[in-house]
Amino acid sequence: MKTWRSRASAIAVEACALLVLIGCVAAVRSPQARTGPAPSPAAAAAAPVSAVAPTISTAQDAAAAGMVEIRSLVPDIDLEIRYAGGDNFVGRPVAGYLGAACYLHRPVAQALARVERELRAQGLRLRIYDCYRPVRAVRDFVAWAADPDDQKTKPRYYPTLDKSRLLGDYISPTSGHSRGATLDLTLLEPSGEGYAPLDMGTGFDFFDELAHTDAPGASLAQRGHRQRLRAAMQREGFENYPLEWWHYTFKPEPTPRTAFDFPVR
Repeated sequence: MKTWRSRASAIAVEACALLVLIGCVAAVRSPQARTGPAPSPAAAAAAPVSAVAPTISTAQDAAAAGMVEIRSLVPDIDLEIRYAGGDNFVGRPVAGYLGAACYLHRPVAQALARVERELRAQGLRLRIYDCYRPVRAVRDFVAWAADPDDQKTKPRYYPTLDKSRLLGDYISPTSGHSRGATLDLTLLEPSGEGYAPLDMGTGFDFFDELAHTDAPGASLAQRGHRQRLRAAMQREGFENYPLEWWHYTFKPEPTPRTAFDFPVR
């Protein structure tokens, strides 16, 4: 009996060791473990714990989706919706943008209105580049990124990167913008009779490490402007995406598992 039990224990130990070895081999052979260099600290911090494909809502307009246009709360807010025209990294109007509007879920829009109100008291304002983004627009971005022949915007938007590297950290097959709680924006300061953007160190949608919110290559003044925007947004529940100083998501999101595809009008 003692000999049998000893042999059984030995077999169990060997089996456990084999399972551990198989697990290690699988980890080494996994595509994630073998493709490309290790992500930067900013990219690792920004990466979601797990990527979950969202359900796409059948809502045909903002009202059906539970969203409002920000100008219904702040009529004179500064909108420069880049994807509705040609001044963007694809160099043309993007699919799904039939007009220049900023749709957000109501609690998100209300929080953004509070940010604008607070900044106006300090002599500053917001300029919004993008808010809700249809799923079809995200697909348009992915198709553009996969076309190696279209390089006309490279000098302005991704001068130091091969276009194929845009897929992943910068252009994803799913986007928080499509859930109606994410937006892109900057700060404006008084200039002459109007307002002009503060110097953030890069333009909007500049695909480079210099656009990381805490990029050491930015000047002290530029980092100060980014931090001022981040502080104002954080006070109202928005979180920054570390790879893009202009990118913010309201937390908790009203529809974290649902994306929308109605056009921006």
